[in-house]
Amino acid sequence: MRLELCAPCLFGLEGLVADELRALGAEAVAAENGRVRFAGDEAVLARANLLLRTAERVYVVLGRFSARTYDELFEGVRALPLENWIGRDDAFPVAGYTLQSALHSVRDCQAIVKKAAVERLKAKYGLSWFPETGVKKQLRFSLYKDAADLYLDTSGEPLYKRGYRAEAGEAPIRETLAAALCMLSRLRPYHTLYDPMCGSGTILTEGALLAENIAPGLRRRFAAERFAQLSPEAWKAERARALESRRPAPDFAAIGADIDPAMVELARENAKRAGVSGCVRLQTADVKTFCPGTDHGTVVTNPPYGERLQTQTEAAALLRTLGRVFERRHGFSYGVISPEPAFEKLFGRRADKNRKLYNGSILCRYYMYYK
Repeated sequence: MRLELCAPCLFGLEGLVADELRALGAEAVAAENGRVRFAGDEAVLARANLLLRTAERVYVVLGRFSARTYDELFEGVRALPLENWIGRDDAFPVAGYTLQSALHSVRDCQAIVKKAAVERLKAKYGLSWFPETGVKKQLRFSLYKDAADLYLDTSGEPLYKRGYRAEAGEAPIRETLAAALCMLSRLRPYHTLYDPMCGSGTILTEGALLAENIAPGLRRRFAAERFAQLSPEAWKAERARALESRRPAPDFAAIGADIDPAMVELARENAKRAGVSGCVRLQTADVKTFCPGTDHGTVVTNPPYGERLQTQTEAAALLRTLGRVFERRHGFSYGVISPEPAFEKLFGRRADKNRKLYNGSILCRYYMYYK
């Protein structure tokens, strides 16, 4: 069964998600703002959920149409063959967003989509009401520049919920973004990864998962595993394939530190739950004392920002400190994500490359130094 699929992602990560999907065997891969469209069979759907590191979810595309009025939205949804996915007992809640569209009320659009879905299914099943006590089939809509998309969410919990981070610090970086930073820094299985402000250890753990080619979704379940329309055998086969693809990286190490001993312990527990504690080494230390003990290293870090944890004055002082301790050194690269417009001035030198990214809703840039 060929499926039209879509993987939403944080703005700025579309290229990485597209590259991942091509490597997974997806077809017709096309990156758009905040999402990547692709096609594939049930195996590709399962594989994408299990293996994607930088996407937020995986959707089945139910339909796309123009909707400048509520009538157009209603008729567009009602025309879609929703009965192919939603059974007479299934629950089908609706969520979504609207951006730069004539229909700007999310609540009203949500109500219209739900009403249209009910009317479609009433006609197909001959029912006057739906108990919605069965399998949950989460419908998600997007309205962007008056183009409406309706999706079926196959992931359930977002993909950044890997299952290893039972707790997090006060301002944790999302797992998908942490993985993206490691990929942008071209982390390899023979590298030593450093994060001297590691917090709950997400960058270190995601780096270790990447280095050992451990599928990020192996520790969790997905909504589509309960869909009668999809074969359980596809999920079973893809899980087995993902397990077999793990490759030990004896030369890899992830070395982290944090000034807060409680965070260090939390990072240690998270790495243990993720199954990578063997290559993660942690200590309590201030970033001011950062002094790597290897000849080569890849530094990836997410320092506290003024908008997240510190005052602007403290954040500025921290960036000056980073510029001092992250000195030019043969065999070392540095990557720092920050929302500070004056980052390069405070750090003390221009980045060799920078990339616009979002950390949640915060517009940031990832500054990379490798010369």
